[in-house]
Amino acid sequence: MRILKKDYATGEIKLTCESLEDLWHVERILQEGDVLRAKSWRRFKVEGSDDSGEKKEVNLELAVERVEFAKLTNRLRVSGKIKSGTPEEFVQAGSYHTIDLELHYPFSIIKTWKAHQLKRLEEAVSEGKRPKIALCAMDEEKAVFATLRGYGVAYEFELENSASKRDEKYEEKQQKYFSEIEKKLESYKVEKLIVAGPGFAKENLKKMLERKHSPLLPKIVWENCSYAEKTGINELLKKGVVSKVAGEQRIEQEAKLLEDFLLHLHKDDGLCAYGLAPVKSALELSAASQLLVLDELLRTKKEIETLLELAEKKKVKILIFSEEGEPGKQLSNFGGFAAILKFRIS
Repeated sequence: MRILKKDYATGEIKLTCESLEDLWHVERILQEGDVLRAKSWRRFKVEGSDDSGEKKEVNLELAVERVEFAKLTNRLRVSGKIKSGTPEEFVQAGSYHTIDLELHYPFSIIKTWKAHQLKRLEEAVSEGKRPKIALCAMDEEKAVFATLRGYGVAYEFELENSASKRDEKYEEKQQKYFSEIEKKLESYKVEKLIVAGPGFAKENLKKMLERKHSPLLPKIVWENCSYAEKTGINELLKKGVVSKVAGEQRIEQEAKLLEDFLLHLHKDDGLCAYGLAPVKSALELSAASQLLVLDELLRTKKEIETLLELAEKKKVKILIFSEEGEPGKQLSNFGGFAAILKFRIS
């Protein structure tokens, strides 16, 4: 993400999205009542004409009512009423319109900015500067592939090995399996690849790549994990493997903080709280040290904003969890709102 302009007097921030993750961040920031300023197209029909009209490029200010993240088409669809626009002859104030925000097109958001929203923009800018990473958890039977995105881990592909040690063509099928893994790894346009797993399968893959002098080798970081499953990928995140390679990622922060929360919950030591009322009480008593918030709540529960402002005043660390990542899904089981405490309050 690139921030092109900040005007805190008017509340305008102008930016461009450079990745799918950037669009996701903007979707989480835009709220009903915000103003979006961007270029768009409106169909203009000459009065008395029989045709459907001609599309004209216009500059619009839209009062936001609805936001939809369309991942498959790499765009953000923002709908609402037109406040104003130019050229005026092609714009009808008060009519409904949908603006498609796409990659590399500048637009402005005008609103009363919250501290956590400004922090999110800063994080999006930082994320864009980090190396892009793909992960593979593998063993003798299966390989699971994923990419790390701002909103979580995107699991993309599973590859099964048809080789059996009882099969006379075992070695041939085993090499085919490794070659298919190599081909999939080559398809990723990333700076770093993390390949991990139990047993010797990853070591055998490494030897094959070394024999071939594969250009993949400088990109690959070899690690251990317990399973060639999604749980293996999650294990790597909890161990901090990704942060060693490319700096700490949002999804790693989420995984570690949620693990701390669950540990306190399991120990029943009174040093955690979850749900709106208990967390609010902890904040009011200055007992909270860290706040875990599911991003979806920021759009659906107005009182969450008030509690975040209270947390900021109390110097409580706040981490916004993506509802699409595994830690966010687990947090949703606790109402999407939890806290780790400095001391017991009951």
